[in-house]
Amino acid sequence: MSRKQQLLRRHRRNKRVGLLVALVVLIALGVLVKWWLALVLLPLLWVAHEAWFADHLFYSPGDDYLYEFPEPCERVPVSLDGLVLRAPASLRLSGDETLVLQVRVKSSLLGRFRDPGVEVSGEGGADLQGLERGVDGLRYLNLTGQAPALLAGTLRIRGRCCRVVEAASLIVVRASDLRQRRVMVIAPHADDAELAAYGLYSQAEEAWVVTLTAGEIEAEHYQQMGLEPAHAARLKGRLRAWDSIAVPRWAGVPEAQCVQLGYFCLQLPAMQAAPDQPVASREADLSDTRLFRQLNALSLPGDQDGAPTWNNLLADLRALIMQARPQVLVMPHPTLDPHPDHLCAQAAVLEALHGLQWQPESVLYYANHLHDNDRWPMGDSGAGIALPPQVEPGQAWAPYSLSLTLDTQRDKAMALGMMHDLQPRAPFKRRLRRLLQRWLAGRQPSPYGENEFFRKAVRRHELFWRRDL
Repeated sequence: MSRKQQLLRRHRRNKRVGLLVALVVLIALGVLVKWWLALVLLPLLWVAHEAWFADHLFYSPGDDYLYEFPEPCERVPVSLDGLVLRAPASLRLSGDETLVLQVRVKSSLLGRFRDPGVEVSGEGGADLQGLERGVDGLRYLNLTGQAPALLAGTLRIRGRCCRVVEAASLIVVRASDLRQRRVMVIAPHADDAELAAYGLYSQAEEAWVVTLTAGEIEAEHYQQMGLEPAHAARLKGRLRAWDSIAVPRWAGVPEAQCVQLGYFCLQLPAMQAAPDQPVASREADLSDTRLFRQLNALSLPGDQDGAPTWNNLLADLRALIMQARPQVLVMPHPTLDPHPDHLCAQAAVLEALHGLQWQPESVLYYANHLHDNDRWPMGDSGAGIALPPQVEPGQAWAPYSLSLTLDTQRDKAMALGMMHDLQPRAPFKRRLRRLLQRWLAGRQPSPYGENEFFRKAVRRHELFWRRDL
C-alpha cells in the first residue's frame, strides 16, 4: 500500500470517528434539550464539513516546511521594512534566477475560516499565493520574475487573513534558461505534460512530448452513451491518444515529435514487476498496445508485437531518446508525486538511460499530485506557485521555476480545455461542495474551466526540481 493510500485510510478512519462523536452529541442534545435541535444542527454540521473540513490535508497547518536547499542554491539574508522586502545592495540578479522567499506566517482568526495567503506586489501586479487555513510556520513563496522590483526596493509582501511574522532569507538558484535546450517531456498520461510543463515545452528551442499510457480506464462518462464497459474504455483510450498527439501541436510541437506509446493505465507497476510478461488493460479487454499507437509518425520497437511489457517500454524509450537526443528530460518527481504510473514513468526513464550512449544534461522533475495536500498548488488560477509542503527532512532538491505571461497562461488553459478527460462535469456533490467553499471559505472558481486542474495548473509559474547529470 502506498503512503498516499495509508494517509487516505487514516484520514477516512478519523473522519468516521469524528462523525460518530458528532452524531452522539446531536442525539444527546435532542434527548436532553429539544428533539428538533438535532434536526436543525445536522445540516449545519454537514455544511461546515463540506466548507472547511473536506480537504485532504495530511499534516498540521502549524508544521514548518522542512526544506534543505543544495548547491547551487544561495541563501541571501533579507528583511521586511514594513511591507517592503529589503535585499542587500550587493545582490546581483539577471532576472533568469529562480527566487524563493522563506517566510514565517501566522494565520489570523479569520484565516481559520477563509483561505489565507501572502500577496506579493511587484512586477505584473499583485500575486496572492495561497496557504493552508490556520497556517502557523515556515513557508516558501515563489518570487521568480520579481527580480527587478526586488532590486529596486519596491517589492511588497503583505498577508491576507494571516501575518508575515518574518522574512529571513531569499533562496537564489542561478541556472541557465532551459528553454534554450532540446526538451523531452515524459507524460504518464495525456494531459500530464500540459499540466506540468506547457509553458516550458511551448517555448523550448525544440520539444518532444512522449506519453506512456492511453489512459483508457474510468470510462463511465462514455458508458452513459450506451457503450459496453470495454468499448467505452477503448473509445476513451483512442480519444486520449488523439489528445496526446494533437494538443501539443497547439504549442507548435511538430507532429512527428508527439508520441503515444499506448501502454495501459495503472498497469505500469505490474509490468515493472514482471518485465517480460504482457499486462493487459484492466477495462478495455486489450492486450495489444497498437490500437493506441496508430497516430504515431514514427516506428518504435514495441510496434513489432504490440506486447504491453516493461521490456518493450524500455526499448521504446531508448529508441526515442537516441533519436531526439534531448538535453533536458522532464518527468514526474520520484518522491513528491505518489501516482503509481508517475512513479513507474520516471523509473522507466532512468532505467532506459542506464548505459545509453546519449545522456541528457539536466533532469526536471514535476509533481501533478501530492501525498499530503490534494489542493496544492493552493490559491486561485493565475496566482504564483509557492513550494509544496515538505514536513519530513532529508530531501534536498533545487527548485527551478518559470514565469508565464498571461497570454501563455491562456494558451495553456486552452490546451487543457482540449483534453477530453478534463471536459466532463464534476459530480453534483463536488459542485455543491465548491459552491459552499466559495461562499464560506472565499475560494474562487477558475475562469477557464470547471475541472480542478484548471485552477491548479494555469498559474503565473511552472515549478520543477532540477538535477544536472
